[in-house]
Amino acid sequence: MANTKKYPYAQKIVTFGGGTGHFSLLRGLVELNQPDLISAVVGTWDSGGSSGRLRTELGILPPGDIRQCLLALMEDPKQRQVAKKLFDDRLEEVTGPLKGHSLGNLITARLEHIYKGADRGTEAERLLFRIRARCLPVSLTNLNLIAKLEGGEEIEGETNIDLRAESKTYNPKQKIMRIFFDTNADPNPEVIQALKEADKIIFSAGDLFTSVLPHLLVGGVKEAIIASSAKVILVLNLMTKKGETDSFKASDYLSAFISYLEDKNRINYIVANSNGLNPEILKIYEKEGQEVVKINEKACLEISPDIKIVKAHLALYHIREHLLRHDPQELALTILTLPNP
Repeated sequence: MANTKKYPYAQKIVTFGGGTGHFSLLRGLVELNQPDLISAVVGTWDSGGSSGRLRTELGILPPGDIRQCLLALMEDPKQRQVAKKLFDDRLEEVTGPLKGHSLGNLITARLEHIYKGADRGTEAERLLFRIRARCLPVSLTNLNLIAKLEGGEEIEGETNIDLRAESKTYNPKQKIMRIFFDTNADPNPEVIQALKEADKIIFSAGDLFTSVLPHLLVGGVKEAIIASSAKVILVLNLMTKKGETDSFKASDYLSAFISYLEDKNRINYIVANSNGLNPEILKIYEKEGQEVVKINEKACLEISPDIKIVKAHLALYHIREHLLRHDPQELALTILTLPNP
């Protein structure tokens, strides 16, 4: 049956992100914006878990973020509910090499093999599940992410960077100085084309150095963003992350983006949460080495004088999972009501 729902917005949207933060953003956008105008761009450097194993064993691009993205873009809640159970099934009862793999990752990996490419495999999966929005791998190159710390130490692999705070040798004084790939990252041409046509380009909340910023290391991406007439929007994280963004304020996130984008005036908006959070919840997060990201507007304007900071009540607390997340609909509505070019 054809989808006849009327959407209040019809903007050409390009999003960049990784897993959870990107998922929340896309869930809201697909509810409010015409889905076939949304292009969700995902990273291809994940090195851990089922994705990392498949990458090593089958020589494919890691499918984990693609799986999450496709789930978020499903419009029918019942379809999404069934697909999530299927995609997240880890085959724990089986023995042998398939044990522990996400079934969703295996589907993505097999379609990549059949259609001979992550871009064509992802497109086939989109058609299979009747997803109207597009999910685009940012690069089709096999990439390995590396972080250089203060003092000169290098950490190789997205997962090792992501989990560095759990290491026995973790030194919080050694901040991440820069990230880079071990090879040239060629862009997916469809991503470059989507950026040329976009009304809005959005960087989702997420792990700054392992999920979001690496997109700007892919050849041609930052150049296409700078050349675009689209509004560029940075969604500020709710909380800092131990080992990546300890003690970061809004200005620190902005500085990091500008450092990789290399244009201090290109980010038009920072979208930030303004609703107060329960002190008891924050105490739990503080025990885990996380704190609220403070919005220091004056410092942001000193870095980028024309930037606009948009505040809204965006935080939701999921008590059963003890997770603070962005409210998908409020986040999407805040972004979609910002002026177009």
